[in-house]
Amino acid sequence: MALSVHTLPLCRFLVPRPLPTRSQGAPSPRLPLSSAPAPCRHKNQEDNHSYYVSRLYGPSEPRSRQLWVDVAEANRSQVKIHTILSNTHRQASRVVLSFDFPFYGHLLRQITIATGGFIFMGDVIHRMLTATQYVAPLMANFNPGYSDNSTVVYFDNGTVFVVQWDHVYLQGWEDRGSFTFQAALHRDGRIVFGYKEIPMSVPEISSSQHPVKTGLSDAFMILNPSPDVPESRRRSIFEYHRIELDPSKITSMSAVEFTPLPTCLQHRSCDACMSSDLSFNCSWCHVLQRCSSGFDRYRQEWMDYGCAQEAEGRTCEDFQDEYHNSASPDTPFSPYDGDLTTTSSSLFIDSLTTEDDTKSNPYAGGDGLQNNLSPKTKGTPVHLGTIVGIVLAVLLVAAIILAGIYINGHPTSNAALFFIERRPHHWPAMKFRSHPDHSTYAEVEPSGHEKEGFMEAEQC
Repeated sequence: MALSVHTLPLCRFLVPRPLPTRSQGAPSPRLPLSSAPAPCRHKNQEDNHSYYVSRLYGPSEPRSRQLWVDVAEANRSQVKIHTILSNTHRQASRVVLSFDFPFYGHLLRQITIATGGFIFMGDVIHRMLTATQYVAPLMANFNPGYSDNSTVVYFDNGTVFVVQWDHVYLQGWEDRGSFTFQAALHRDGRIVFGYKEIPMSVPEISSSQHPVKTGLSDAFMILNPSPDVPESRRRSIFEYHRIELDPSKITSMSAVEFTPLPTCLQHRSCDACMSSDLSFNCSWCHVLQRCSSGFDRYRQEWMDYGCAQEAEGRTCEDFQDEYHNSASPDTPFSPYDGDLTTTSSSLFIDSLTTEDDTKSNPYAGGDGLQNNLSPKTKGTPVHLGTIVGIVLAVLLVAAIILAGIYINGHPTSNAALFFIERRPHHWPAMKFRSHPDHSTYAEVEPSGHEKEGFMEAEQC
C-alpha cells in the first residue's frame, strides 16, 4: 500500500492563527525540509498554539530544574534501559504505557521511542517516522551505539512516562561532546522537554542526513482508492498541526513545558459540543456520537459517515426528534439501528471491509433467511431457533477459516495489512536505513531478542 505525507498550510506557527478551510481531496503539497519557513523567535516565554500553550524556561530559572526528572533517583523497578536502542543507530521500538496519555485530545497507550531524540506517537508504523506525529525534544542524527556510556532509558511510575537520551553523540560530530535530554509525558496531558547537556548550538546541527526538529506534530490518515490498482487503497498522511520551537533557545539546563488546551473531542454530548466556546469549529456527529472539528485522527470515520453534511444547519433538538421517531412503536425496526452504538474501533473495521470480506460475512445471509420466513414459520417452537443458531455458528467458523486462507494467500491485501498493523503489544523494533530523501526503516526482532535476520520493510 502506497504512503504519502502532506502538510496542511497551518502547521508552522508559534502564535494563534485560525485554521484555513480546504476543500476535501485537495491537500497542499508537502514542503521540503530545506524550504520550511524559519520559526518565529520567542518574544515571550509563553506561546499559544491552539492545541497547547508552551512555556520556555531558561537556565537561570528555578522552574527548569524543577521540571527535570532525575531518573537515577527513581525506583529501579520502574526504570528500564533499552538494550537495543542503547547499542544501535537509527532504530525505534514500541513501548506500552501504564496509563492513557492524551495527545492532541486522543488517548494513546502505546508510543515508539527512537534513537534519534524523538518519540513517534502514531498508531501505524511506517518508514517516515520523522515526518509527523512526533514528540521531539531534539530530533537529530544521534548514535547511541557510538559509546558504551550512551543509553536510552525510559521510566514509568503510573503518572509520568519519561524517555531520556543519556550521553548520546551526533553521528559524525562526536568530537562536539555528548547530549543528555529527556521528554516527559504526564498523565494530565502535559509534555515537558528537559535539557541537561547541550554541548553545541542546535542551529549548527546538520539536517543533511537526518531531520533536525524540536516540537510537536500530529496528523490524520486517509485511505483513498488507488488509481493504478482498483482493489487496493492508497494511504495518505496529512499533518494538520505542528509546533516548532526556536532551536536557538535550546541550551543546557533549559526546559519547555507544553500544557494541553481543550479540544472538541473532550465533549461527550451534543449540547456540550454545540455550545462549546472553543476556537475550533466543533460539530456533533450523531451516528458516531462524537464531537469534532473534522481535523483529528478520526477524520476517516468523519468522512465515511458523512458527519460534516449531517451537522450542517442542525441542532441537538433535531437529533433528539429523529431518535424519538425512530424509537416509536409505529416505526419499523431497521437493521442499521445498532450502528448508532457501535464503538469507534468497530466502525473503523467496517470502513476497511473488502469485497471478499463482505462475501464471507455469515450475517449477510442470516438477515435474508429471517426475512424469507413466513409468519407461520416464525411462530414454530424454540428448537427451530437453535437449529438456525447452529447453522450460523457453522457459517461463522467457515468464514473465519476462509478468511485465514485468503489472508495467508494474499499477504499484501488490505485485510492482511489491517491485521498486521494491529498486532499484539509485542511490537517490533524498527531500524532506519539511509535514503536520499528521508530516513527509512527495516523491521528487526522485538526488544530482548537477538538482532539477527534484518529484513527491509516494504513501503506501507
